[in-house]
Amino acid sequence: MKKDSKIYVAGHGGLVGSAILKKLIRDGYRNVICRSHQELDLIRQSNVEEFFEKEGPEYVFLVAAKVGGIQANMTQPAEFIYKNLIMEANVINSSYESGVKKLLFVGSGAVYPSNSPQPIREEYLLTSPPDKSNEAYAIAKIAGLKMCEAYNKQYGTRYISVMPSNIYGPGDNYHPKNSHVIPGLLRKFNEAKINNKEKVEMWGTGAPLREFLHSDDLADACCFLMGHEEGGYFNAGNGYDISIRDLGYLIKDVVGFKGEISFDVSMPDGTPKKLLDSSKLFNLGWRPKIDLKEGIADTYQDYIKNCNNYRS
Repeated sequence: MKKDSKIYVAGHGGLVGSAILKKLIRDGYRNVICRSHQELDLIRQSNVEEFFEKEGPEYVFLVAAKVGGIQANMTQPAEFIYKNLIMEANVINSSYESGVKKLLFVGSGAVYPSNSPQPIREEYLLTSPPDKSNEAYAIAKIAGLKMCEAYNKQYGTRYISVMPSNIYGPGDNYHPKNSHVIPGLLRKFNEAKINNKEKVEMWGTGAPLREFLHSDDLADACCFLMGHEEGGYFNAGNGYDISIRDLGYLIKDVVGFKGEISFDVSMPDGTPKKLLDSSKLFNLGWRPKIDLKEGIADTYQDYIKNCNNYRS
């Protein structure tokens, strides 16, 4: 990408999209295009086609998605599969038809089977079904990845798919029911601290192991990959995981909550362990920079400063 290349960030208002937009601006890219949902509904095929025909972006970061935690995935599977499938298909096909030079699709580590050997390599995709707790979302993301792969094969495009580990960072969704684990726990521990509660209850046993990547690190990885010739798909993680139990105590410490933690073992744990093998990306020369505790502290300070502006 050149500094004056026309770059479209689809989903710039979300956690990852906003981080990519921030990095592009910081790095001096002067011709970045963004549209809010009100300005461009990516579910409407004719609207997407008209936008690409009129604007003619050269590079596309496809980050727009419907996302959420375990509870949201289990209660809204139709919305997760429909909205993600339609957005991906519209943007990828319009990119091809309008002559976009390169597209990067941000998928999810949820695409991999729940029983994958650890750490999870890219070739483990579709060796068995994904976890039932987020199956609809995972299938939609697999479809986006495979659509990029099919266009590369048939049309000679150089579309890239990135499968990140669990993403967190400033501007996340802190909804008490629909959030992912880190923002949900930050809000829960902060409210417990403010209200002088004696205990915070966490879902499940606390035993599952998860890998977390700061949104700024993922944005850096995406921009790095956009500057390389390679197509295909890449895992993006930091190379280590942490138990949900230990994560809870880490967040408790960052927030400054003085009470106890209990675990509701009647609630689902999800996949026991999910650690990505990111060596394919690391071997190209990219590495994450943000330590987990440092990143959580950064996210917490942003939440405290801006919580009234975030989705509740």
